[in-house]
This record gives sequence, C-alpha cells and structure tokens, in this order.
Amino acid sequence: MKTLILGVGNILLSDEGLGVRAVEELRKGYTFPQGVELMDGGTLGLDLLYFMEGFDRLLLIDAVLGGSPPGTLYKFRDNEVRTYFRKKVSAHELGIQEVLGLAEIRGKKPKEMVLIGMEPESLDISLELSPTVKGNMPVLIDEVLTQLKEWGIEYEELEKRGVS
Repeated sequence: MKTLILGVGNILLSDEGLGVRAVEELRKGYTFPQGVELMDGGTLGLDLLYFMEGFDRLLLIDAVLGGSPPGTLYKFRDNEVRTYFRKKVSAHELGIQEVLGLAEIRGKKPKEMVLIGMEPESLDISLELSPTVKGNMPVLIDEVLTQLKEWGIEYEELEKRGVS
C-alpha cells in the first residue's frame, strides 16, 4: 500500500510551518521503504489533490488550532480528519478541506487518513518555530513514527535526531 506523509503549512509564519518542518526532520533522520513518500505540501492548497492521487494512506502533518495550550499534540483519524477541517481548526484550513472533498467526489480519497498536528504558539512572521513547538517536535515525530508502525511500515533511523 502506498503511503504519503504530507507536511503542510506556511514556513514564513513561524509555527504555521510545523508540517513542512516535520517532513524536513523526517528526511534528515530516517529512510523509508519504497511506497512511502514524504512531501512538503507547503501552501499548495487545491494543487495537493493531484499529488495525493494514487496513495492508499495519507498521513497529514499540520498546525492545528484546537484551543489547547501551545505544543499540545493532536491526532485525528479518517472521518475525524474531514470533520476537524470543516470546523476550521487548521491554521490554514482553506484548501485541505476542499482537497479532501474533491478527492472523495473523484473516488480517489486515500483509504486511510491520519492528521497529526500540534497547537501553535506563534503565527507571527518568522522562519523559526516557536520555542514550545520546536521543543515538542521530537514528540510529534515519535507520533508519526508510531503511526507508521501501526500501518506496518518499517523505517530506518539514520542518526540520533535533534531539532536544529
């Protein structure tokens, strides 16, 4: 089964770039088997639809505005993913909701979807993650790896990671 690990967000707005930064950390620290792709989805919005096609599983990484303290980890599965995007909890929800809806209409929605996100501390203009989110990045990465293991996906750690 083909799996897409998709990090989304705007790296110019501090923690809004969490998903993109997480994919960067995964690329630096791990190798994944054939059939697993990592993608920096940035702020592509509807264009993501074409990149998602052909994948059986989607693991989405994003900043999530859930009202909890900064650094709080969130995990939503399958229908919960669309439900939460409808409630506009993503820091840049416009686009993802539409992409998932169109994929479903076209019959090309991934069979399984998981959103792993974190409550942002700052959405100010900055290329750096806030101290809280940066400090909790290893917890988010561990949750991504745990999800991959649940799906039966093996990976290899390249080196001990530290968020740079």
